[in-house]
Formats: sequence, structure tokens, C-alpha cells
Amino acid sequence: MATKPVPPRPAPRLYLATPPVDEPAQLAAELADLLAAADVAAVLVRLSETDQRTMISRVKALAPAIQNAGAALLIDGHPELVARAGADGAHLSGLATMEDALPSLKPDRIVGVGGLATRHDSMAAGEAGADYVLFGEPDANGQRPSVEAIAERLQWWDELFEPPCVGFAVSREEAEAFATAGADFVLVGDFVWADPRGAKAALIDVGEALVQAHARTIGKARAEG
Repeated sequence: MATKPVPPRPAPRLYLATPPVDEPAQLAAELADLLAAADVAAVLVRLSETDQRTMISRVKALAPAIQNAGAALLIDGHPELVARAGADGAHLSGLATMEDALPSLKPDRIVGVGGLATRHDSMAAGEAGADYVLFGEPDANGQRPSVEAIAERLQWWDELFEPPCVGFAVSREEAEAFATAGADFVLVGDFVWADPRGAKAALIDVGEALVQAHARTIGKARAEG
């Protein structure tokens, strides 16, 4: 009996991190335009530190632009604000922080985790119930692994584990490399907002790069298979 071929994995999707949010009105308008132009699965809202009430109101000001576009709204840190702000989840740094926050967020909210220095921590996060793991973000000193090391970690995770993996990209080229390595999502942020062509052009460009990298990967797999 012939074995059923495994369907090709879908193309990776974009995960967009905002600049630190101080003044949400202009960003909300810009996000509505961006999310209409590119395939963005989720938006990571990075909040400037201030009092909780102000941070909640800033998230609420951004929520319609994000959620009405069909994207999930995650808050960077601050799991205690998620329900009150109407967010879809939180992105947390480190296994211990994630484990502390899980009871208040699960099962209704998304819990993503980064800051995973070792393979063991990554596996523990997956087993504990993380909805995705992020590889490649800078540490507290701004240091991050090489592109090759991040790609290797994504490939390892993709081949062995069920929860999605996210690659943190600081350029279009990195986004392409991580898509090729097996990332389910690619987190983009500062380089998109800083692009001289404007964030919309940059986001469309990197989204196309993901699709092209995925198509090449599928084509290569078919040729080899």
C-alpha cells in the first residue's frame, strides 16, 4: 500500500513587534494600514514602562486595529495586564517567568516564551504548555547568537517538536534564513519601522521573502524526494 505523502508545511507568517508604545493613536492608524497590506499573524505590543492604568489604555487603543485585522495581540511581558486590556496573550522571557504566569493565562490566552538559553529550557517550556518558543532575540546586554546558530536551533525544534517556533530576525536576509530553517513565524520589528521606504514597504518586502524562501524549500524537498 502506498504511503500517503506528508502535506507540505505552510509558509511561515509574520509576527510584528511594535516600537515601544507611548502615543498609541498614530500607531493604531499605521497598524491598520500595515495589517491590511501584509500577512501578519500576530502583533507584539511593546509598552513603555508607566503605571498599569496607562499601559492598559494604550493596549486598548491599539486592539481594534490589530484584532479586527485577524491578528492576535500579545503584550511583551506584563501577564497581569492581559485580561484587563483585552489582549490575546503575552510573550514572556525565561522559563521561570512563563511558569509563574501560566495559571493566570491558560487556557484562554496565548503564552509565548523567549529567553531560552539552552535546549533543555526550550523543551521544558514546550512541555509546560508554551504556545510557541522564540529563538534569536537579544539578551539584556544586546548580544544574540549568530544567524547560523539561530537557524540551527529552529531546524532542531521544527524536526522534533509540535509547538510552533519563531525566529527573531533583524533583517530581511535573516527572515529568509529562518524561514528556510523551519520557523513557523518570523518576528520582525525595529528594522521594519526604521526602513527609509516606510514600514509598509518593508513589511510587504519581508513577507514576500518568507513566501519565496518557503517555495524554494518545498521545491528542494520535492527534488530530493
